[in-house]
Amino acid sequence: MSDFNEFDQQGSAPDRNTGSIISHAFEMYKGVILYAVVASIIYFIADFIIQSISGFNYWSNFNDFRDLDGDYKDYSYWNKPGVSTYSSFSGVVSILISPLFVGLIYITNKFNTKVAVEFSDLFIGYRQNLGNILLYSLITNIILWISIIMCIIPFFFVYPLFLIGYPILLFENSSAMDALSKTYNIAKENYGVFLGAAILGLIISAAGILLCCVGIIFTLPFITIVMYSTYCAYLGKPRQITYK
Repeated sequence: MSDFNEFDQQGSAPDRNTGSIISHAFEMYKGVILYAVVASIIYFIADFIIQSISGFNYWSNFNDFRDLDGDYKDYSYWNKPGVSTYSSFSGVVSILISPLFVGLIYITNKFNTKVAVEFSDLFIGYRQNLGNILLYSLITNIILWISIIMCIIPFFFVYPLFLIGYPILLFENSSAMDALSKTYNIAKENYGVFLGAAILGLIISAAGILLCCVGIIFTLPFITIVMYSTYCAYLGKPRQITYK
């Protein structure tokens, strides 16, 4: 059972512009990075297991792609061994892991409001509104995968429309469809800012690949914090969730 307590003095919220949102996300990320790394490690362990089962090797494929040196005309990702099996199972894992990143949003809010954080907070998404989180993740994953198949570029224009769905599910305890509707309507009316925040957040999240690839463990969850900061900018500091 959860309670929602209002607070007025604690915590900060960014202005409604891309720069302020990203700056706020950086400040939040510095305070929760250890929990972000734990979430990343859990995700990559699950991903490694899938690669082992499917026979697909992401890093080998990445190196092959890099070695093409710009000559991509004969490159075919979908013809790589095990890629179909890997893609199918990784989609399922992405959905099942999504409550973990919802937990990171919860921890970020506790850090922002100067409330003591517990390690178990990382798993609140598996206790709070789980069914709707999984359903929302399923729907958005399908939509985003379709946008990726359409030459990848549409993904970057569609993704911002779902940017604050997870915070809505967590802090407002809403249904998956209500979260989809609300994030879409807010993003549509403020699309420029959402697009800028989403693209910068994704770039920073992926930047760890440049740090000997291992750096992705430290940067990947940054986009999750951008979701929280964007929510704060447009819907205000969220209500703090406490459990009895």
